[in-house]
Amino acid sequence: MALLERVSTLVRANLNDLIDKAEHPEKMIKQVILDMQNQLLQVKTQVAIAIADQHLLENKRKENEEKVAEWMRKAELAVDKKQDDLARVALQRVESYRELTDGFAQQVTDQKAQVENLKTALRQLEQKLTEAQAKADLLIAQHRRAKAVGKASDAKMAGGNGSGAAFERMKRKVGHEEALSQAKSEMASEDIESRLAALEKEDRVEQLLAELKTKRGA
Repeated sequence: MALLERVSTLVRANLNDLIDKAEHPEKMIKQVILDMQNQLLQVKTQVAIAIADQHLLENKRKENEEKVAEWMRKAELAVDKKQDDLARVALQRVESYRELTDGFAQQVTDQKAQVENLKTALRQLEQKLTEAQAKADLLIAQHRRAKAVGKASDAKMAGGNGSGAAFERMKRKVGHEEALSQAKSEMASEDIESRLAALEKEDRVEQLLAELKTKRGA
């Protein structure tokens, strides 16, 4: 998520370094604080949206669980009435709703993780903003005193940051290529997997029907 990347950049920012490198330190620190305040509002909004989405997904999961139980009751009724065809149809619905239930359960898990990530980012950004606001005047004063020391350490730090940035770009490129290769592989096997999944679903339905008939004494 681009928002979390921006927040992470602000949280990792070294306020001393930013002011040391700024042509106008006072403007720089004010701009940093403004950026943090804007991002803080966005993160708060995203946290609320993510929590709302989590509740919706949980409701969908519960609805499909209820559908599983409902269609299982219908399958049992069909078996009691010696209506195997209707029982098969009902059991197919049971399997379909069960798959949807599992899918929504996984989405709920993923959404909970996303909510926690956003909450963590929010806490970190709030802490960083408090730090920036508290140290603004002090950092500017320190910068003015340090201005006469020289640029040797700054040049060394800039070189280190440049190497780190280059490494990160290379790492992202490799990661993108790996993801692309994996996607192509998954697409190539998708057709046979779907066909096998359909066969497995048919077997499950027949097994459920046999178990249900045995259970119901049919």
